[in-house]
Amino acid sequence: MLDTAESGANFLYRQVIEMISDNIDRGALRPGDRLPSLRKMSRQAGVSVPTVRQAYIELERQRRVEARPKSGFYVRHVSRNDLVAATGNPDGPPVSCSCRNLMERVYDGVNDPALVPLGIANPTMVKPAAKGLHRSMKRVLARAEERVLHYACTLGEPQLRRQIAWHYLDTIGETVDPDQVCITNGGQEALLLALNAVAAAGDVIAVETPTYHGLLELIDSLGMLAIEVETCPEEGVTIAALEATLQQHPVKACMFSTTLGNPLGVTMPDDARRRLVELLVRHDCALIEDDVYGDLRFDGRRPVPAQFVNPDAKIMTCGSFSKTVAPGYRVGWIYAGESIDAIERLKRAFSCSSGLLQQMTLAEFLASGDYQRHLKALRPELKRNADRMSALIAQHFPAETRSSQPDGGGVLWLELPESVDGENLFDRAIEAGISIVPGRISSPRGDYRNFIRLAYGHPWCDETEAAIRWLGQEVTATAAAR
Repeated sequence: MLDTAESGANFLYRQVIEMISDNIDRGALRPGDRLPSLRKMSRQAGVSVPTVRQAYIELERQRRVEARPKSGFYVRHVSRNDLVAATGNPDGPPVSCSCRNLMERVYDGVNDPALVPLGIANPTMVKPAAKGLHRSMKRVLARAEERVLHYACTLGEPQLRRQIAWHYLDTIGETVDPDQVCITNGGQEALLLALNAVAAAGDVIAVETPTYHGLLELIDSLGMLAIEVETCPEEGVTIAALEATLQQHPVKACMFSTTLGNPLGVTMPDDARRRLVELLVRHDCALIEDDVYGDLRFDGRRPVPAQFVNPDAKIMTCGSFSKTVAPGYRVGWIYAGESIDAIERLKRAFSCSSGLLQQMTLAEFLASGDYQRHLKALRPELKRNADRMSALIAQHFPAETRSSQPDGGGVLWLELPESVDGENLFDRAIEAGISIVPGRISSPRGDYRNFIRLAYGHPWCDETEAAIRWLGQEVTATAAAR
């Protein structure tokens, strides 16, 4: 019980604050832990419920805890210095990807099962959907055993396309024509088809900076050139910077994520998304939206893809079930709008169709309600992992380390001290049995030398914590030696 000798509720609520803060500092309360209810803490501390409420509100103001609607108060992770806007180079020429060899080494690392997997985001494995998928597959096989052996139609299983359309209506209130949806072999094929539909070899493609390295590899493989656009870590692509780029270069298309980006994990505000679309319409520039993480926003509020802002804009939305359900199923989609005929021709030429059993299983999974139940269980676990990782970074990395504050997804983006080379750290981490992603492969010019990306989208374990501590100690030692 707290010492109540001092007069006044003001002193009592400060004692509650000090007690909770001390428990957080000692590690007795960890990021993501739920604080006792107001009544329970009132009994434990021997103070009134209003006193506890006042203390919790003050701790929230200090950003030590956060209130979650209908759930209670939770310990926040310790925040690092905010990232600054990543500046593009509109005056410089568009370039080919400069980090092909490094990308190959990174993929070797993320595909090595012996390494601690901080280099690959596999969010659904934090809360696997295997049981629900198995039930759905059994029901499909029971009624359509022979049909699943056949080819699917080029655009994909109609039932799955209808379920995807219903998901958009259910989550963001927007109507989608299922006949304008094409099922693909994962999100990467969706991006491939969309890019081929609007651009050709030699064309200039604008990307966020930093961006998902898979986009850069795709652009490069098609003989296209990339140019980076300044990106704010809190709001996404900077509209003024994009306008300058469009005025100076013959940009054929943009590849952005306005819903939940990779690696920054930022959601573009609605007003900025509207201004982005207006700008693209004025310049007759296409947008390919990478929306594979949209369902994984921590607060459960599904962001609205840019495609729904203006039906006259040349926009295609690419989604996937790889990050939310099962990467091994290799099922993604394009909501292509009026470009669906071009997408169908390309799909038929590139891969004919996608696996029918996987499509029918996912259609059943969505129709049963299991998909939404799965997401509801998955999101808080991802948030808990993000908080755990941020707390360990705050504890073990140098004080000048800057970290992203993602709205969702499965990765953190870290700016290390200037003297630390992310590629060298990557090599040493591999030797120590840890995979990470060096920042350079997130830029076509090979920028972000002292940046890394760390994935929290995997099951948390002691090896994860040990790997983060090792990285922090290695970065600290390297920074101190320079």
